[in-house]
Amino acid sequence: MTAVDINCDCSESYGRWILGDDLGMMDHVTSINVATGYHGGDPSTIRRAVNGAVERGVNIGAHIAFPDLMGFGRRKMWIDPADLQDMCLYQIGALQVFVTAAGARLTHVKPHGSLYVMASDMPEYADAVAAAVAEVDATLPLLLLTTAMTEHAAKHGVTLVPESFPDLHYTPDGHLIIERIKKAWDPELVASRAVRMATEGSVVANDGETVIPTAAPTLCLHGDAPNGVEIARTTRRRLEEAGVAIRPLPEVLAA
Repeated sequence: MTAVDINCDCSESYGRWILGDDLGMMDHVTSINVATGYHGGDPSTIRRAVNGAVERGVNIGAHIAFPDLMGFGRRKMWIDPADLQDMCLYQIGALQVFVTAAGARLTHVKPHGSLYVMASDMPEYADAVAAAVAEVDATLPLLLLTTAMTEHAAKHGVTLVPESFPDLHYTPDGHLIIERIKKAWDPELVASRAVRMATEGSVVANDGETVIPTAAPTLCLHGDAPNGVEIARTTRRRLEEAGVAIRPLPEVLAA
């Protein structure tokens, strides 16, 4: 049986500004990526997300980002790799304390927004992020778009894990089209794309013709979409109806 993890980004609210339904998303996914304060996620929001995940048996990863609250981490930044490593270490460490206090452990690290895109393409950024992960725990998988930066993660003893995005468009050359503000998608469309990604390892690019390889052990859904919970519920149901088992990432990787 084919098995995949479903992950989503959580804890991206900040103070009185609320974004997404974190707890609602957690009822339909197996892993969450918790924002660590640089693009969203104040301390109380982080604690609520961590506690909610622990109560539901959902895996917890650090969703590290550029220091860009105003731009929600979706603006490109050019930062000295040594400084970037320290920024990533700082964020992972902050979340790790909350996770430890809740009696759980981190299971992965995933960059957010523009840091994700740039670390997936730029060796110096991939090195910086992987080095920070290794300083905390080299057994934590690092999630990026493809396996292109595998050797840069591996030299720090870190395993790179690719993921696929049913609710984002891909360009014909395989890059993601990041939505500045996440739009509502048709849940059935997202679900059908997820089923194809899980069973065939591919998706059609935004030109309507080019087939992009997307084989990955985890699928990402965005909780900041206006109908994120409906998308997550429909996607999980359709995957299970297609015979795809939904499992936590460590189980999928170990299979």
